Amino acid sequence: MDSTGKKILFVVWHSRTGAAKQMAMAAVEGARDVIAELQAAHQLNIIIKEAHEADTPDLLQADGMLFCAPENLAALSGAMKEFFDRCYYGALDRLNGRPYALLISAGSDGSNAARQAERICTGWRLTPIAPVHIANLHAQTAEDILAPKKLSKQDYEACKTIGGTLAALLL
Repeated sequence: MDSTGKKILFVVWHSRTGAAKQMAMAAVEGARDVIAELQAAHQLNIIIKEAHEADTPDLLQADGMLFCAPENLAALSGAMKEFFDRCYYGALDRLNGRPYALLISAGSDGSNAARQAERICTGWRLTPIAPVHIANLHAQTAEDILAPKKLSKQDYEACKTIGGTLAALLL
């Protein structure tokens, strides 16, 4: 909760080619839609930070969290992993029961990155509000992997729904 008494939805993201950022922003859009629909702007604040800017105090003040990152080489992206590494022990046993959601962008699978992040969130004793959403972008060649990405409408809408659900649970 912030100093004005608003609950806080904290969104942490990392993206190399744009897909994970689009996922995070779609979730934020969904959260803002719910806030507007419920006329609850005075009740929930959304804080959005890139993984390299986020820190333990951000987590501790958050009432709910959304983590969004790409899978790189069958693992969570380095910048997101660094965020978790940097904040893990400072937040350990201090986030118990808070809701979270996880969004992963992947070239073909994404399940290893999802498992890795879920294990961290389990260690923090966070409560998932939905299954991990993995956007499979079917990037298999070096050229496709490095190219800027565009989410499908289906993935965009799924991310909006998850963001809206998380916001609704906090209100």
